[in-house]
Amino acid sequence: MKTVIITGVAGFLGRYVARHFVREGWRVIGLDDVPPENVQLTAVAFHRLQLPSTALPEILRATAPDVCVHCAGRASVGLSMTDPAADFRGNAALTFELLDALRQHAPACRFLLLSSAAVYGNPARLPVAEEHAAAPLSPYGYHKRQAELLCEEFSRIYGLPTAVARIFSAYGPGLRRQVVWDICEKALTARQLTLHGTGRESRDFIHAADIARALHLLATAGPASGEIYNLASGRETTIEELARLILGVLGRDVPLSFDGVNPSGNPLRWQADIGRIAALGFVPSVTLETGTQQVANWCAAELQP
Repeated sequence: MKTVIITGVAGFLGRYVARHFVREGWRVIGLDDVPPENVQLTAVAFHRLQLPSTALPEILRATAPDVCVHCAGRASVGLSMTDPAADFRGNAALTFELLDALRQHAPACRFLLLSSAAVYGNPARLPVAEEHAAAPLSPYGYHKRQAELLCEEFSRIYGLPTAVARIFSAYGPGLRRQVVWDICEKALTARQLTLHGTGRESRDFIHAADIARALHLLATAGPASGEIYNLASGRETTIEELARLILGVLGRDVPLSFDGVNPSGNPLRWQADIGRIAALGFVPSVTLETGTQQVANWCAAELQP
């Protein structure tokens, strides 16, 4: 039985990744700094610790992981603008600490970094492929790019197997922030739906279940020398299209408007070229229509008094 260590296992994506690896028959070791009763994952050996931790080397030696999926870290463009030091520590510096611990105590372990499409900024062309120049718009994007370069460094210099997943707009039941949740919440609780921007901004949405499937694929297939893979659906959707889709799913007939303000650090348009991950056999399985229905149902249940 293969063993995977998942950092940030109690977070939104960490939970999806853990459940998928359990279903695939892996021994799953979960790391996070939350009380065990808050984890709510079955068949996961949970260790409560705040990374970086002096306890990590012993965990690595005792478990001899085949794969480490690094889901921990800060994930807010806005907060990175106001506190870049904390974002650096939680993304770039933490990634270095994990890579160095693996180098010393589990040098055969394949390290999978969850990076972000934020490294692209506003791409010059769409769909954007992995070779496109990085041009981040926020400290978060820069720190994710630095973490990617650390993976390349540890692979080239120390031979540590690494791969990078550049995740576009993740969504799914369980995520109580970002645009899909925001639209659902406002549509259910307000008499008018007002969103930032013009509505013409676009994103490439990928369901958390598909992200988990893709990460499992990267854990077992493809080269691991710092290679970068876009994780997305390959479909461009404007925010206005998304909002009208969710309103239709919810059966809500409320006025939709946009305030014309694009928050600092946010890109204008995203659409991924997913040819590289598709060459390994990945095909997105959750359509945006199905996924938004799932989120809408979950959101409605969450907001019930």
